[in-house]
Amino acid sequence: MDLRNRVMQEMKQAMKDKDATRLSTVRLINAAIKDQDIALRGSGDDALVDDDAIMAILAKMIKQRQESARVYEEGGRLDLAERELAEIEIVRDFLPRQLDEAEVDEAISKTIADLGATSLRDMGKVIGQLKQDYKGQMDFSKVGPMVKDRLSN
Repeated sequence: MDLRNRVMQEMKQAMKDKDATRLSTVRLINAAIKDQDIALRGSGDDALVDDDAIMAILAKMIKQRQESARVYEEGGRLDLAERELAEIEIVRDFLPRQLDEAEVDEAISKTIADLGATSLRDMGKVIGQLKQDYKGQMDFSKVGPMVKDRLSN
């Protein structure tokens, strides 16, 4: 089942379960997807956003909520921070399983070996290949410095 249909099914299930937090979060996801659809229409393309674009939307939503939670915690608003963290978990349900640190480390090593990367000049190729092979499964803001460290040694 594609992500768009999965979001719709989850929204229906949240309504049936009367799960207000999940329902509101899934509605936000649905609204973000529809916003992207409308933006595509504005460019003259009648196509709907694909699963890759939806995963990018979800990743962006997670980053926004992480930042909000951090700001709320710094401001002493732990109740709002907890709500943001709960929304993050709901959004993550729609993404592929995140690799743990050891798996990310192994993926980086394998990709560097497969590409024969030896210097920082190869960093773009390595990260590009990782993004292609592990789409939505790792946080590339953390992967970049790890690859850079490996290639600079």
